[in-house]
Amino acid sequence: MFTGIIQEIGSIIRIKKSSQSCELCIGAKSIKNSNIGDSIAINGVCLTITKIDGNNFSADVINETLQRTNLGLLRAGDRVNIERPLRVGEQLSGHFVLGHIDNTGTIISAVLGSERILEVKTKDGIMNYIVEKGSIAVDGVSLTVAEVYKMSFKVALIPHTISITTLGNKKRGDIVNLETDVLAKHVAKLEENKAQKIDMNFLKDKGVI
Repeated sequence: MFTGIIQEIGSIIRIKKSSQSCELCIGAKSIKNSNIGDSIAINGVCLTITKIDGNNFSADVINETLQRTNLGLLRAGDRVNIERPLRVGEQLSGHFVLGHIDNTGTIISAVLGSERILEVKTKDGIMNYIVEKGSIAVDGVSLTVAEVYKMSFKVALIPHTISITTLGNKKRGDIVNLETDVLAKHVAKLEENKAQKIDMNFLKDKGVI
Protein backbone atom coordinates (compact mmCIF):
# COMPACT_ATOMS: atom_id res chain seq x y z
CA MET A 1 0.00 0.00 0.00
CA PHE A 2 1.28 3.45 -0.98
CA THR A 3 0.04 7.03 -0.78
CA GLY A 4 1.28 8.66 -3.98
CA ILE A 5 3.60 10.96 -2.02
CA ILE A 6 6.97 10.64 -3.76
CA GLN A 7 9.94 10.38 -1.41
CA GLU A 8 12.80 10.60 -3.89
CA ILE A 9 13.70 10.80 -7.56
CA GLY A 10 15.94 7.86 -8.39
CA SER A 11 18.08 7.19 -11.43
CA ILE A 12 18.25 4.08 -13.61
CA ILE A 13 21.80 2.74 -13.30
CA ARG A 14 21.44 -0.21 -15.66
CA ILE A 15 18.85 -2.55 -17.15
CA LYS A 16 19.46 -6.26 -17.60
CA LYS A 17 16.98 -7.68 -20.11
CA SER A 18 15.92 -11.26 -20.79
CA SER A 19 13.31 -12.69 -23.15
CA GLN A 20 10.38 -12.37 -20.73
CA SER A 21 11.53 -9.92 -18.05
CA CYS A 22 14.18 -7.45 -17.01
CA GLU A 23 16.11 -6.43 -13.91
CA LEU A 24 16.25 -2.74 -13.05
CA CYS A 25 19.15 -1.37 -11.03
CA ILE A 26 18.22 1.99 -9.53
CA GLY A 27 20.18 4.52 -7.54
CA ALA A 28 18.35 6.02 -4.55
CA LYS A 29 19.58 7.36 -1.22
CA SER A 30 16.38 6.42 0.61
CA ILE A 31 16.99 2.72 -0.05
CA LYS A 32 19.16 2.53 3.07
CA ASN A 33 15.94 2.28 5.11
CA SER A 34 14.69 -0.74 3.12
CA ASN A 35 15.41 -4.47 3.10
CA ILE A 36 15.52 -7.21 0.48
CA GLY A 37 11.97 -8.45 -0.04
CA ASP A 38 10.37 -5.09 0.69
CA SER A 39 7.91 -3.58 -1.74
CA ILE A 40 8.77 -0.31 -3.46
CA ALA A 41 6.92 1.79 -6.01
CA ILE A 42 8.81 2.84 -9.14
CA ASN A 43 6.81 5.30 -11.26
CA GLY A 44 3.79 4.00 -9.39
CA VAL A 45 4.52 0.31 -10.09
CA CYS A 46 4.79 -1.95 -7.04
CA LEU A 47 7.99 -4.01 -7.30
CA THR A 48 10.00 -6.16 -4.89
CA ILE A 49 13.54 -5.29 -3.88
CA THR A 50 15.81 -8.23 -4.78
CA LYS A 51 19.27 -6.73 -4.15
CA ILE A 52 20.74 -3.81 -2.22
CA ASP A 53 24.26 -2.48 -2.80
CA GLY A 54 24.92 0.76 -0.97
CA ASN A 55 22.66 3.39 -2.51
CA ASN A 56 21.65 1.09 -5.37
CA PHE A 57 18.95 -1.56 -5.44
CA SER A 58 17.58 -4.02 -7.97
CA ALA A 59 14.05 -5.19 -8.80
CA ASP A 60 12.71 -7.66 -11.33
CA VAL A 61 9.98 -6.65 -13.79
CA ILE A 62 7.95 -9.41 -15.46
CA ASN A 63 6.65 -9.25 -19.03
CA GLU A 64 3.06 -8.46 -17.97
CA THR A 65 4.29 -5.37 -16.12
CA LEU A 66 6.52 -4.34 -19.01
CA GLN A 67 3.53 -4.51 -21.37
CA ARG A 68 1.11 -2.63 -19.11
CA THR A 69 3.39 0.14 -17.80
CA ASN A 70 6.08 2.53 -19.02
CA LEU A 71 8.89 0.61 -17.27
CA GLY A 72 9.72 -1.14 -20.53
CA LEU A 73 10.55 2.26 -22.06
CA LEU A 74 13.16 3.14 -19.45
CA ARG A 75 16.80 3.62 -20.37
CA ALA A 76 19.96 4.00 -18.29
CA GLY A 77 20.11 7.53 -16.91
CA ASP A 78 16.32 8.04 -16.82
CA ARG A 79 14.86 9.43 -13.62
CA VAL A 80 12.02 7.68 -11.81
CA ASN A 81 9.65 8.46 -8.93
CA ILE A 82 10.26 6.36 -5.82
CA GLU A 83 7.98 5.69 -2.86
CA ARG A 84 8.43 3.18 -0.07
CA PRO A 85 5.27 1.47 1.23
CA LEU A 86 3.03 3.02 3.86
CA ARG A 87 3.78 1.82 7.37
CA VAL A 88 1.19 1.33 10.08
CA GLY A 89 0.71 4.56 12.02
CA GLU A 90 2.15 6.84 9.34
CA GLN A 91 0.19 9.85 8.10
CA LEU A 92 -1.83 9.35 4.91
CA SER A 93 -1.15 12.54 2.97
CA GLY A 94 -2.15 11.46 -0.54
CA HIS A 95 -4.67 8.70 -1.24
CA PHE A 96 -4.66 4.91 -1.19
CA VAL A 97 -2.41 3.73 -4.03
CA LEU A 98 -1.91 0.00 -4.59
CA GLY A 99 0.89 0.14 -7.14
CA HIS A 100 -1.22 -1.83 -9.62
CA ILE A 101 -1.22 0.14 -12.85
CA ASP A 102 -4.51 0.14 -14.81
CA ASN A 103 -2.86 1.25 -18.03
CA THR A 104 -0.70 3.98 -19.49
CA GLY A 105 -1.69 7.40 -20.77
CA THR A 106 -0.13 9.81 -23.25
CA ILE A 107 0.49 13.44 -22.40
CA ILE A 108 -1.18 15.50 -25.11
CA SER A 109 -0.65 18.92 -23.52
CA ALA A 110 1.81 20.35 -20.98
CA VAL A 111 1.26 24.01 -20.19
CA LEU A 112 3.64 25.79 -17.82
CA GLY A 113 2.54 28.89 -15.90
CA SER A 114 2.20 29.61 -12.18
CA GLU A 115 1.31 25.91 -12.13
CA ARG A 116 1.85 23.15 -14.69
CA ILE A 117 -1.25 21.74 -16.35
CA LEU A 118 -0.98 18.28 -17.88
CA GLU A 119 -3.66 16.78 -20.11
CA VAL A 120 -3.46 13.01 -20.40
CA LYS A 121 -5.23 10.89 -22.99
CA THR A 122 -6.04 7.31 -22.10
CA LYS A 123 -8.45 4.47 -22.82
CA ASP A 124 -12.21 4.57 -22.33
CA GLY A 125 -12.23 1.77 -19.76
CA ILE A 126 -10.06 3.82 -17.41
CA MET A 127 -12.03 7.00 -17.99
CA ASN A 128 -15.02 5.35 -16.32
CA TYR A 129 -13.19 5.63 -12.99
CA ILE A 130 -11.88 9.19 -13.37
CA VAL A 131 -14.04 11.95 -11.94
CA GLU A 132 -13.52 15.67 -11.50
CA LYS A 133 -11.97 16.47 -8.10
CA GLY A 134 -11.27 12.78 -7.60
CA SER A 135 -7.84 11.24 -7.05
CA ILE A 136 -5.52 9.60 -9.57
CA ALA A 137 -1.90 8.45 -9.48
CA VAL A 138 0.19 9.57 -12.46
CA ASP A 139 3.61 7.87 -12.53
CA GLY A 140 2.97 7.18 -8.86
CA VAL A 141 2.16 10.79 -7.93
CA SER A 142 -1.12 11.38 -6.09
CA LEU A 143 -2.98 14.15 -7.93
CA THR A 144 -6.43 15.69 -8.00
CA VAL A 145 -8.29 15.55 -11.30
CA ALA A 146 -9.00 19.11 -12.47
CA GLU A 147 -11.10 18.45 -15.58
CA VAL A 148 -12.51 15.38 -17.31
CA TYR A 149 -13.24 14.92 -21.01
CA LYS A 150 -14.43 11.95 -23.04
CA MET A 151 -10.98 10.42 -23.59
CA SER A 152 -8.67 12.58 -21.49
CA PHE A 153 -8.31 14.43 -18.20
CA LYS A 154 -6.30 17.32 -16.77
CA VAL A 155 -4.26 17.61 -13.58
CA ALA A 156 -2.55 20.66 -12.09
CA LEU A 157 0.95 20.45 -10.59
CA ILE A 158 1.92 22.86 -7.84
CA PRO A 159 5.57 24.02 -7.66
CA HIS A 160 6.34 21.55 -4.85
CA THR A 161 5.16 18.59 -6.94
CA ILE A 162 7.16 19.86 -9.91
CA SER A 163 10.33 20.05 -7.80
CA ILE A 164 10.16 16.63 -6.09
CA THR A 165 8.81 14.42 -8.91
CA THR A 166 9.58 13.74 -12.56
CA LEU A 167 6.26 15.20 -13.74
CA GLY A 168 7.70 18.69 -14.04
CA ASN A 169 9.85 17.52 -16.95
CA LYS A 170 7.11 15.68 -18.81
CA LYS A 171 6.30 16.88 -22.31
CA ARG A 172 3.80 16.17 -25.04
CA GLY A 173 3.99 12.58 -26.25
CA ASP A 174 5.46 11.15 -23.03
CA ILE A 175 3.91 7.96 -21.67
CA VAL A 176 2.85 7.88 -18.01
CA ASN A 177 1.51 5.15 -15.72
CA LEU A 178 -2.05 5.57 -14.47
CA GLU A 179 -3.70 4.04 -11.44
CA THR A 180 -7.27 5.15 -10.83
CA ASP A 181 -8.76 5.44 -7.36
CA VAL A 182 -9.45 1.97 -5.97
CA LEU A 183 -12.56 3.28 -4.19
CA ALA A 184 -13.98 4.46 -7.52
CA LYS A 185 -13.39 1.00 -8.99
CA HIS A 186 -15.22 -0.71 -6.14
CA VAL A 187 -18.18 1.64 -6.40
CA ALA A 188 -18.36 1.11 -10.17
CA LYS A 189 -18.28 -2.67 -9.66
CA LEU A 190 -21.12 -2.52 -7.16
CA GLU A 191 -23.20 -0.43 -9.54
CA GLU A 192 -22.42 -2.83 -12.39
CA ASN A 193 -23.59 -5.78 -10.32
CA LYS A 194 -26.80 -3.99 -9.44
CA ALA A 195 -27.50 -3.24 -13.10
CA GLN A 196 -26.86 -6.84 -14.09
CA LYS A 197 -29.35 -8.19 -11.55
CA ILE A 198 -32.32 -6.36 -13.02
CA ASP A 199 -32.58 -7.31 -16.68
CA MET A 200 -35.18 -8.92 -18.94
CA ASN A 201 -34.34 -12.44 -17.77
CA PHE A 202 -34.61 -11.34 -14.16
CA LEU A 203 -38.04 -9.81 -14.81
CA LYS A 204 -39.19 -12.96 -16.61
CA ASP A 205 -37.98 -15.17 -13.76
CA LYS A 206 -39.95 -13.05 -11.32
CA GLY A 207 -43.09 -13.16 -13.46
CA VAL A 208 -43.13 -9.41 -14.06
CA ILE A 209 -43.24 -9.89 -17.85
